[in-house]
Amino acid sequence: MAEPTAVQSASLQAVLEGRDLWVCAPTGSGKTLAYALPLLQRLQSPAPLGARGAHCVRVLVLVPTRELALQVFEVLRELARDLPVPVKVNTVFGGVSLQAQLRALRGGTDIMVATPGRLLDVMARHALPLDRVQSLVLDEADRLLEHGFSEEVQAIVARVPQPGQRLFLSATFAPALDALASSLLHQPLRVELSEAPALQADIAQSAFLVDAGMRTRLLRQVLAQHAWSRTLVFVATQFAAEIVADKLRKTGVRAEPLHGRLSQGKRSQVLADFKAGRIGVVVATDLAARGIDIAELPAVVNYDLPRSAQDYTHRIGRTARAGLAGEAVSLVTPAMRAHWTLISKRHGLDVALAIAPGFEPAPDATTVAASLAAPLGAAPADPHGGRKGLRPSKKDKLRAAAALAAAAQAV
Repeated sequence: MAEPTAVQSASLQAVLEGRDLWVCAPTGSGKTLAYALPLLQRLQSPAPLGARGAHCVRVLVLVPTRELALQVFEVLRELARDLPVPVKVNTVFGGVSLQAQLRALRGGTDIMVATPGRLLDVMARHALPLDRVQSLVLDEADRLLEHGFSEEVQAIVARVPQPGQRLFLSATFAPALDALASSLLHQPLRVELSEAPALQADIAQSAFLVDAGMRTRLLRQVLAQHAWSRTLVFVATQFAAEIVADKLRKTGVRAEPLHGRLSQGKRSQVLADFKAGRIGVVVATDLAARGIDIAELPAVVNYDLPRSAQDYTHRIGRTARAGLAGEAVSLVTPAMRAHWTLISKRHGLDVALAIAPGFEPAPDATTVAASLAAPLGAAPADPHGGRKGLRPSKKDKLRAAAALAAAAQAV
């Protein structure tokens, strides 16, 4: 890339000057290089007194997932390879041998890329002092400051010396996290790029209304029609990832699941095969939304809609990166129609729900889903609702509920 991206142009000088930074910019906008390049430049200056002659941690990068840890580590290691002043980069994350990681740290490191839990394990063994850290980076800061991570992150932050530089970067920031983030930053430069991937013209988006039990068939049809070289399919659960990938393989599609219960070795192999084109489809849970950077990924499919409307941004942002075009397809069940409406409203989408020929939703399931989505106490949609003899009978209700339950459980 000959020219810096918008987020890089806005951030590089501030990072070089040692300022705190708060960046909210779309997935794929170049946030990693926005901090990696200037931090490496700063490390070309002499180390602080007492740290010379040894690889003491001067830059600490915290990330929420193993995949993102490896991705950031590889970027930093490659950029540091030919620098005049050698810079040692290392990474620690869960799912692999802690002892092997401890051995790799015996010579020290200048830059550490880590997931919070594994970093605390390393610190508990006094294998990684943080008293020389100059710059602390929270990559995907919104995820790191959420309930599941915030206590671990704050325990690490408390060990990093003050004053120091702190850089928070993410594609989204929930308003509820503003106070916590503000308390950890000192007069930060705020860089906010409002154009989210959901609004980018280079992501062609479409959505289909389909019964839950018909989604795999429709997915196969979509894959066959488009013949994308690689497709990332998002599902809600680890079980669904295994089942959907297995069903695709039985029809001749080169597909593999990717989720948290797989060993780190298997996860790394799946990603390597996907990047190399040896696998055509990866069926993943949301762990991949924050940790996969696949060059020239043509398409993303939401087999299940994300639980959080914000995660829609992270998912479809896997495609159309670095100025390339991409496609995003969502399969919307009748039970999730109201959630799709919420996602569309939050992101300003104008994507009509289409119905593929031969995949028309069952009337009973649609009707029950609509009634479940209606507010309590709302008037029935049927103009005759509430009048004796014209309301659905108890048997009709039970039959419709059973149909919906069966559809919701089907994969």
